Amino acid sequence: MATNKTDKVLNVPTLRFPGFTEEWQKSALGDICTVQMCKRIFAHQTSEVGDVPFYKIGTIGGIPDSYISKELFDEYRCKYNYPQQGEVMITCAGTVGKAIPFDGADSYFQDSNIVWLSNPTDKINNKFLYYIISRVDWSRLNSTTITRIYNDDLRKLGISYPNRTEQKKIADFLSLLDDRIALQSKLIDHLKSLMDGIVVKHWGGVEKKKYSLTELGEAFSVMNLSKEDLTEDGKRCIIYGELFTTYDAIIDNVVSHTDKVDRLTLSEDNDLLFPASTTVDAYSLIAPSAITERGIVLGGDMFGIHISQEHSAEYISLIINAIYRNKLSKYAKGSTIIHLHYGDIKNVEVELPDLKTQLYLVGVVKRLRTKFSIETDYLVKLNKAKQSLLSALFI
Repeated sequence: MATNKTDKVLNVPTLRFPGFTEEWQKSALGDICTVQMCKRIFAHQTSEVGDVPFYKIGTIGGIPDSYISKELFDEYRCKYNYPQQGEVMITCAGTVGKAIPFDGADSYFQDSNIVWLSNPTDKINNKFLYYIISRVDWSRLNSTTITRIYNDDLRKLGISYPNRTEQKKIADFLSLLDDRIALQSKLIDHLKSLMDGIVVKHWGGVEKKKYSLTELGEAFSVMNLSKEDLTEDGKRCIIYGELFTTYDAIIDNVVSHTDKVDRLTLSEDNDLLFPASTTVDAYSLIAPSAITERGIVLGGDMFGIHISQEHSAEYISLIINAIYRNKLSKYAKGSTIIHLHYGDIKNVEVELPDLKTQLYLVGVVKRLRTKFSIETDYLVKLNKAKQSLLSALFI
């Protein structure tokens, strides 16, 4: 915060637009807004298809998996609380504190787990309020890991805000940045779709021969290795979880290290790695990655295939991810924890062209991956810039 000539600490942010000098007002959120929620919807009132999306904490801001009838929606919207367009919605359980401006489209929301801030006064701009809520560190509400935001937590939340003109200036500026971030995300999604489309189109247009996975190379298991074994330096390594979170079909740059030295499992120059378990679903489990660098330590719940030099591990990884995920997912087993074993998929057949054709496609995809990496890095920078601005433009 800034100070004036008498060294009084002023209630102002560190960064402001020119022309604004007044101190910001302080208030409890509950003095400005009321916390409201939708009428409860019971499971028997929902369906997998229908007229009006019913959002839960896991789907709000994304794709709905439940719907209610238009008749029920019209009745509940008329009789009970319902948000106004632009008002801020907040998830109170699960991923707590996720804030989303209501877009005004016909939709209904899970009671108590999703609330919104009814904002009938002219004290605070809804867009500005959205950015205030977006930057709240909900973990500071108590000393334990927060699993739920209660209505009183929201009502007692202390906020600072300027006059309406400055609010609009800040909110409009950040909205422009959000639009740019959304555009960048869309560009990245299009690049990903383009790469997948090229793989599928090329594969469908070339002569191919059938091979079982066991014909493609020698299977191998890996050593035990977990997050606790990672170090700042040492031998470069890949652990099981990174096949989901860090890498995709082709591993370009190994980011982790370990100081383990005994009984290491090391990669060869044409390896295909499969994660062997997940708690998500069978389809998500089919996410192989190719590594073409020798000497990388491999560990955790995964298995691999040393692909023969007659084929490209990178090509095989690309086509499995783009074409064969459904087929292989049928061999995954389990409910709470879903497992994939090499023995269950070793006889599954895939169709491959000759090595020259494989390498041609890999070269095309890698050039696109370079563009993809550049755009992804820029998205990271945009998000970092936004976080810095949220810190500097608010109190």
